[in-house]
Amino acid sequence: MTDGTNRQVDTPVVTAGSAVAALRMTRLLRQAPDWQQTVPEVLETLARSLDTHRAILFRLREMPGKGFAQSIAAYWVDPAIEGIADHPTMISQENIDSDPLLERLSTEVRQGKVFAGLTREISGFLRRDFESQRIKSFLSVSVFAHGHLWGTLAVNDCVHERSWTEDEIAAIEIVALAIGDAIERSFSEAHVSEIIRRTMIQASLDAIIVIDETGGVVEFNPAAEKMYGYKRTEVLGRDLLDLVVPTSYRDGYTNASDYMAGRGAPMIGQRMETVTQNAAGEVFPIELTATEIKVADRKLYFGSVRDLREKHRAEEEINRQRDRLHQNEKMAAMGSLLAGVSHELNNPLAVVVAQSTLLHEFAPDPQTKMRAEKVRAAAERCGRIVKSFLGMVRLHPPSQGEMDLNNAVRAAMEVTAYGARSSGILIETDFVRGALPVLADPDHITQVAANLLVNSQHALAANNGDKRIKVRTFRREDGKCGFLVEDNGPGVPMNIRHRIFESYFTTKPVGVGTGIGLSISKSIVERHKGRIYYESAFPTGARFVVELPTMKGGADSFAVGPTQATGIMDALIIDDEPDVAASLSDLLLLMGIKSRTVLAWTTAEEVLGGEDVDIVFSDLRMPGVNGLAIFRELVEKRPELADRFVLVTGDMIGARAEVDALPGEHRPQILEKPFSTLDVRGILAIVNDQLLAKR
Repeated sequence: MTDGTNRQVDTPVVTAGSAVAALRMTRLLRQAPDWQQTVPEVLETLARSLDTHRAILFRLREMPGKGFAQSIAAYWVDPAIEGIADHPTMISQENIDSDPLLERLSTEVRQGKVFAGLTREISGFLRRDFESQRIKSFLSVSVFAHGHLWGTLAVNDCVHERSWTEDEIAAIEIVALAIGDAIERSFSEAHVSEIIRRTMIQASLDAIIVIDETGGVVEFNPAAEKMYGYKRTEVLGRDLLDLVVPTSYRDGYTNASDYMAGRGAPMIGQRMETVTQNAAGEVFPIELTATEIKVADRKLYFGSVRDLREKHRAEEEINRQRDRLHQNEKMAAMGSLLAGVSHELNNPLAVVVAQSTLLHEFAPDPQTKMRAEKVRAAAERCGRIVKSFLGMVRLHPPSQGEMDLNNAVRAAMEVTAYGARSSGILIETDFVRGALPVLADPDHITQVAANLLVNSQHALAANNGDKRIKVRTFRREDGKCGFLVEDNGPGVPMNIRHRIFESYFTTKPVGVGTGIGLSISKSIVERHKGRIYYESAFPTGARFVVELPTMKGGADSFAVGPTQATGIMDALIIDDEPDVAASLSDLLLLMGIKSRTVLAWTTAEEVLGGEDVDIVFSDLRMPGVNGLAIFRELVEKRPELADRFVLVTGDMIGARAEVDALPGEHRPQILEKPFSTLDVRGILAIVNDQLLAKR
């Protein structure tokens, strides 16, 4: 066959299968849920059935401010042909406006005219582009959707110059019509809604389950697979009653549909909390929203299920935090209350201790001396109990220093002694002889010991026979020392021993304990680089052991300083309590120190006058004035008194915090009420040593 120039034009043999292939491609496009995923296969089938080497689906889009542009929606290139450009060329409105052929084609393609021919017969932009891609023959038809031009479908022969037959043109037109129909269906409202619905179900974080009127599962989304441990393919068609309804709830129901309708309390149209069961048999709480759907003659039940386990855990944690905050507030309030009570108690106790000491000193006979000593010992014990209570409830940071562990355990026993006596509990003690020095906060260690003693008392409450608590301190060869508290109660069951140091975990009855004692004790001991652990006692009972790093120096570390502070002859006592001031004055007089008492502070000039003062004792809390304010005023007038000033207080913890806030070189000493002769001598020794060190 020749063209008008007598050149040979090849006419490839068209297979009879081109029409069949067109029908098959049409069927593919109609059955595909997404035509865009199917169109590459359609283009390859079209090109091969027409014995061509490229097939392209062009998309005609409106560009704002730039007219129209032809882009590539999809294409296929025969991999067996070398030298063909991979990607077809995009044509913009600028190309169309500057090329007469393109401008004519832009009108004809909207009219649905076929564009076919040989590359050598055309000119302009298209000829240059086709030659660069070795296109010999071309065939292009319009693709319409919703009554408008959507784009074009084209095939290219890159080997032969050919004339296109009517059958070939008909085949490509059939495919173009099928593509247009698929585009219309994909963008129909119903189809878009279906895509949105399915996407929402697949992406939902809640489990979505749909059953029919027989209870069979017709939908089971990925969230449901994760929640229940079943695969979608496993459950489709199966009765939901046998899958997710707890076994104990299934009696009396024929299927899941019957269960959803309920008896007396239907689930349909409700948002409710209930329980469900997964593939492993675990029953857990859920929030269920159930809706009835009627589709044609079918009745479906749509269920949205939300796992409430994480929500319940969060609520439990919030409640635990609320309880913890409540306990902290109670402890803080108790600390404030006891601070005031201790101040009021320690003033009269200071008088009792001082006067009983004086009575013992000047008693005319041994019997009176013995009675005075008993009074003094009882008053000092009251003072230690008040101090221990105050130290345990006041929230203050640990202040580690050298302390005697024996004394801390004894203080805890004094605090808890009444509970033991009233419950008929016998306390057995075994303390290391002498001092047991450790580097620790005495108040915190006393709190640990008291917590363990109280726990043992609670454990023995139900015992009908002997009730015994053993308290022992120890020093081991490896350098560790500590104490243990052991009782002959029921002990701690094996299955909960790993939890006894958790916050708010308790086996005690409601109203007995808070579940934080052991947790706080563990935290305190670990801050001191120690260890606390549980052991079973023989034959029954519990033993809690506390280990702390020991200190070198032993009992010698606690040696008392000199009995008299040399160089101190005159003292000034400032206290609004006359009896306390007089008692301190009497004790100082025993040590050869004369004193003057001031009951109401005015000014430094008026109080000091021209007299010499070797040491000043001032109450910390007084009406209208604070001992620290007096300290600052006196030091400003007489700087030498900075090392000779002693604060007298019944609130050692609060006083220590205020003193520690002062600059290091200007910190007064502290004498705690109730004070004994030994306490006063110790303060005088410290002041005297400071004075000697500066000489």
